Amino acid sequence: MQLHDLVDAVTGDEPPMARTADDIILAGRRAERRRRAGLASAGAAGLVVVAVAGAFLLPTLGAEQGTPAPAGAASSKAGAVEWPEAAPFTFTFKGYDAGTLHVQDPIVASTAYQIASVYSDGHTSNDKPMTKDEVEAQGDIIEQKKEALGAKPSLWAYLTVYRPGAFNPAGIKDGRNVTVAGRKAVQATLPVGLDAQKRPDRGNKLFAWEYADNAWAAVTSYSGDEATPSFEELGGLVEGLKPSPATPARVPFTVGYVPEGYAPLQIGTHAMPGLSGIATARAGDYGGATYTKPAASISGLTAPYDAGEGTIKDGFHIFVTPSTSSNQDPEPGATKCYKVSDRRAGGRGSGGFCNIWSADGNVVLQVSTGGLGNRLPQSELEKIAKGIRVADVMDESSWTPAADALRP
Repeated sequence: MQLHDLVDAVTGDEPPMARTADDIILAGRRAERRRRAGLASAGAAGLVVVAVAGAFLLPTLGAEQGTPAPAGAASSKAGAVEWPEAAPFTFTFKGYDAGTLHVQDPIVASTAYQIASVYSDGHTSNDKPMTKDEVEAQGDIIEQKKEALGAKPSLWAYLTVYRPGAFNPAGIKDGRNVTVAGRKAVQATLPVGLDAQKRPDRGNKLFAWEYADNAWAAVTSYSGDEATPSFEELGGLVEGLKPSPATPARVPFTVGYVPEGYAPLQIGTHAMPGLSGIATARAGDYGGATYTKPAASISGLTAPYDAGEGTIKDGFHIFVTPSTSSNQDPEPGATKCYKVSDRRAGGRGSGGFCNIWSADGNVVLQVSTGGLGNRLPQSELEKIAKGIRVADVMDESSWTPAADALRP
C-alpha cells in the first residue's frame, strides 16, 4: 500500500466510490497552501478519506534488499534488557509516556516491525475521519482564524519498533550519528515530499536508536511547528521503551483463499494495515491486512513498507470496517465488485475492489488492489473476498492471531 501524499479530504459534489492515486495527489497539492490535509491510501479504494491535521508529505527513504532478519531474543547493550523472541505479527511493547509525548499501544504489525501512534500535549493529532461536509465547513478563513487564535500546531507521529536486523541506520539520508542514554542513535530532518532530493523541512524529523543488539526503533514526526517536538524531546522516548510479554496481533477475520505467490506483509488490529491504520488510528476500524507478491524483504529497511513510493509493486488489501467508513451505501448481505473502468467506482486509475456487507449492513469487508498494481482480475478479488470469514467484530475473544488467520 503506497501512501502517496497527505491529501485533502473528499471533494466534488458526492464522495466517489473509489479514489485513484492521481486524484489523491492532485487533491493533496491543492491542500498544501491551506495547511490542512487528509490522508488516503490509494489502496483503500472506496473507504472514506480521512483528514489529518497539517499538510505534510511522506518521504521516500527506501528499502534495501537483504537477508532475512533473525527472530531470536535481543539484549540491550546499555541496560542488558532482554527482549522476548518475537515471531512476525507480534506485539512486544506497550504504550508509555515521555514528558509531553505519549506513545500508544501498537496497532500495526508486520513481518519486520510494529507501529504505534505518538501524541503530544502541545499538538493536535487528528487521526479521526472527517466527512466531506466537516472539511468544507472548516474553510480557509476558519483555518486562518484558528491559527491567529494560537491553536495547537498539528502533529502526525509514530513509533516503529523493528525486529533485530530489519533496520539499516546507515541508509538514512543525511543522518547524524549521536548517542542518547548510552544508546547508538541517528537523527535526520526529512524532505518535504516524496522526492528524497527535495529540501528538508525542519518540522519533519526522524530519530532512531538501537534499543537492543542489532535492533532499532524509530520515531517519525511531521509537525506544524518546526521547533517541536525537538530532537531532544524525541530522544526522551529512548529510556521508556521496555519489552512486554510477546502478544500475537489479532484480526477479526480468517482467509480461505490466497492466490499463489502472495504472502502476508502487515496487519492492523482495530485499524487498517500499515501507515493508513496509524493515520486513522481513532477511526473505529476493526482490522485489515496487506499481501504482496513476491514477499517483501525483511531487512535493510529505513522506513515502514508503505512510506516509500514503489516499494510494493503487486499486492492486495483486506479491510474490515464499519459501513460508515465506506463511500458506498450499505447493502445488507450483498457482494459487489467494481472494475477500475467503472466510473461509479472512481473512474480511471489502478486497482479494483470487492465489497461484502454483513447481513445487517453494519460491517463491510473489502478486498482491494488499489495502489498495489492491478495484476489480480476481478474474479480473483471476489474469490478472495468470498473465502474470508469475519468474526464478531465486537467480541475480540473471537478474533484470530494474525499468523494463523492470514494463511488458508
